[in-house]
Amino acid sequence: MYDLKTGTLIWSGEGRSIESLETFFSFFRPESTKQLIGICCVMWPAFINAVKAKAPQATLVFDKFHIVRKLTEAVDTVRRQEINEKGKEHKKLVAGIRYIWLKNPWNLTDGQKTSLDTLEKLNLTIYRAYLLKESFRDFWQSPTIEDAAKYLEQWYSWADESEIKPMQEVAKLIKRHEDNNLTYSDMPISNGIAEGLNNKAKVISHRAYGFRTAKNHILNLYHCMGNLTKPCTLQRFV
Repeated sequence: MYDLKTGTLIWSGEGRSIESLETFFSFFRPESTKQLIGICCVMWPAFINAVKAKAPQATLVFDKFHIVRKLTEAVDTVRRQEINEKGKEHKKLVAGIRYIWLKNPWNLTDGQKTSLDTLEKLNLTIYRAYLLKESFRDFWQSPTIEDAAKYLEQWYSWADESEIKPMQEVAKLIKRHEDNNLTYSDMPISNGIAEGLNNKAKVISHRAYGFRTAKNHILNLYHCMGNLTKPCTLQRFV
């Protein structure tokens, strides 16, 4: 659990069950929990249920980077399916362009942009799936929650009419959790900062050549990422 304003580690625990998150709320104490006004997490039922049970007053917002990852995974599934269905000739046509579909448009190289322009003319299923993924970004730019709701309905229609099953599955997932996706309009928070912090946690583990127990790993994270005072140690050389 991170403080999204300060980027500070608040708590770390084992597992991703509802019991795991309830342990956090016990640690955080009811008086502090009541002061929470916004919580951002992924669309994982255990997290949702724990937050709604322990912090019902907080606005729950689903992480937009998690949604983009789901959409990107769906696009990659479409790519693999299309290659399998159309055979070797099609595989040659789309060889070496996997990362075009996985990268953000603004990160494409000039060569990748040229390839994308060429692929656009072929009306491939993968290209239509890619357009659906990218068009969803406009949802987070909606000026009001009413506009966001209207845009979602339009996007659902596009996904349904596309008849691209992996994209339709993601659309169903988003629709099931629509209320807490729309809350982004009132509280635009995300877990973008968590990606860098999670990478930092991995570096801490690698630097120590791993930890024998989760308890030792978590304690080290508190010292390095949670502003916990580092213990004074005395080394003796014999």
